[in-house]
Parts: sequence; C-alpha cells; structure tokens
Amino acid sequence: MDQWTLQMGYPVITILGNTTAENRIIITQQHFIYDISAKTKALKLQNSSYLWQIPLTIVVGNRSHVSSEAIIWVSNKSEHHRITYLDKGSWLLGNINQTGYFRVNYDLRNWRLLIDQLIRNHEVLSVSNRAGLIDDAFSLARAGYLPQNIPLEIIRYLSEERDFLPWHAASRALYPLDKLLDRMENYNVFNEYILKQVATTYIKLGWPKNNFNGSLVQASYQHEELRREVIMLACSFGNKHCHQQASTLISDWISSNRNRIPLNVRDIVYCTGVSLLDEDVWEFIWMKFHSTTAVSEKKILLEALTCSDDRNLLNRLLNLSLNSEVVLDQDAIDVIIHVARNPHGRDLAWKFFRDKWKILNTSCSKIYSQDILFHGENSLASTL
Repeated sequence: MDQWTLQMGYPVITILGNTTAENRIIITQQHFIYDISAKTKALKLQNSSYLWQIPLTIVVGNRSHVSSEAIIWVSNKSEHHRITYLDKGSWLLGNINQTGYFRVNYDLRNWRLLIDQLIRNHEVLSVSNRAGLIDDAFSLARAGYLPQNIPLEIIRYLSEERDFLPWHAASRALYPLDKLLDRMENYNVFNEYILKQVATTYIKLGWPKNNFNGSLVQASYQHEELRREVIMLACSFGNKHCHQQASTLISDWISSNRNRIPLNVRDIVYCTGVSLLDEDVWEFIWMKFHSTTAVSEKKILLEALTCSDDRNLLNRLLNLSLNSEVVLDQDAIDVIIHVARNPHGRDLAWKFFRDKWKILNTSCSKIYSQDILFHGENSLASTL
C-alpha cells in the first residue's frame, strides 16, 4: 500500500495492441500528470521512477459478446500479456466499473472500436463503465495523452443515453472546455455540436412540474438529477426552448410575485433569466437577494447576479461586494470567481481582484486571508 499512500498522485495505464503477435497486448504504466510543464519537472525529480502494483481488471468484447472479467497485476513499467479471444474486431476495456484508482488509455484503434460500440449499442457496457470511459477520455485529452477529437467523438452516443452518471461525466468535462473555446473564432462549431447531442434527451425529459399546491411532482432521484443536468447543458449552450422556458418562468415570478420555479432548477432559471433579460430582472433578483432570509436561496440569487451580460452591472456588483453590510465578507470572493466564469466579466474580475487585493486581504480575518490566498486566487486563476 505504500505505493498508493506515499507516492504522489496516481498512475495511467496504457494498453496497446501488439501488431506482430495475435492475442498479445503491451501494458505500460506512468505517473498521470495534467500539466505538461510539470511532466518535464517530474522527469528531473525522478518521478518517472514511480511504480504501482496495479490490479487491472479487463474484458474483451465485440458487438455481440463480452468476455468474463479477468485480472492482471501490473507491477512493471512495461509488460507483455496474452489475452484470450482478442481478434481484429474485438475491443478491450480496462478498470471495469472504475474500481481501481487510476486512468486507462488505449491505442487509437481500440478507442475507435469502443466509440463504435457505444454508438451501436451502448448498453453492452455498464453505466459506470460508460461514465468512466467519458471521464478518462476527457481527462487524458486535457493532459495531452490523447487527441481532443476522441472524447468529443465518444459523446456522439449521448442522445441515446438515459442514465445520469455518463451525462454527469460529460457535462463536468464540457464546461471547462467551453470556457477555453469560447474565445476561439470557430467556437460556434463546438457549441452547435454540443447542442445537437443534448437536443433529443432535453425534449424527451422536459422540465420538472409543480403540483397544484406548489410541491414538485416527484420522479426518481436519478431521473431528476439527469433532467437537471440536461437542462443545465441546454440552457448553458443556448438551446432556444430552454432559454424561452427560463425567461417565461422568471417573468411569471416577477409579474405574480409568486415563485413557482421548481426548486431543483432555480439556479439555472435565475442565471439564464438574468443573462437574457433586461436590467429590470437584475434589479428584481438584487431586491430578492436583500429580502430573503434563507441562506441557500440567498447564495443562488447572488450567483445569478453574476450571470448578466451587462458589464456595467457586473462592475457594480464587484464594487458592492466590498461592502460587508451588503455582501458578507465570506461571499465576496465567490462574487469575483463567478463573475470571472462569465465571458463578459472575465477581464473585469481579474482587474478588480488585482486592484482591490489589499482591501480584500485586510477586510478578512487572518485565517480567512490564508484561505483566499490558497483557494480564492487559485480558483480565480483556473477560471481565467
């Protein structure tokens, strides 16, 4: 266990098909690192000598059959193994149901076979295997182990996916990618591609509904989580119906002064409404932020205010966050971080953070100052 508890990080296993010998594979292990510059530094620090005893579970499959699970103990940098039933049309899958604390990479041929399997019949693979494949693919691409097109090709099957975990794995990876690509000239190509994957499931699931007494019509927990995940993706990437629905719900709240918005999508509706509608909506949310006493609702309302496309309103909010009578000290850094996540406020937040650092630092207790230095600045830097 010392290898897992005392060594930094965790490994990535790479499984390569052997083109010269049938039923043979090559398995390698190395320290998984996201940052390319850190990889170079790791080589100098001899982190390349890290080795783990890895219990690699593995199956072989094709369009109609999946083998029983086998286990290979990987203890060297590189090993050769013989795999039964492995032929040209078969794919390999490692770390079955994500029971091991490591990532798994494959040669491009095997990735494409797995993608083909997902598109033809994704239910051959378990829910956790599907989620694991998506998570591994995006993480490996982010770290430079895999071309970026592979994870984007994997999610082509999502229009047929009905389980929460694979959707959650995809959305968790897509939001940071979106923040990087939204500055690119051809961003609309990526945006339209994601909307295409989301559209079918969004239409099928619809929006949560309230009973006549205002309570939510209950479905299973997994179903509600899936619906929320898909609605958030649809609204975030600009689905027109999602935008219309959010605008209708928030306009109804303003006109009737009765909040009929289902609880589990309120944050999505508030944020979408503030970004799409005029300054009056922002002022209405600001008023509700001041009048509500519920801490959880207050937090959602404050975050919604950072979603505006109006740079003047974002600047106003940033400056108001310095007033502890308006925004609590512990929430001020959250305002900056959420404004920074807004493409219209990214540069405003970074400038404000630098210009007001002394005020931010001295207005907090010593303990909280250290927390900002460690968490706040890193969070802001990663967002920017």
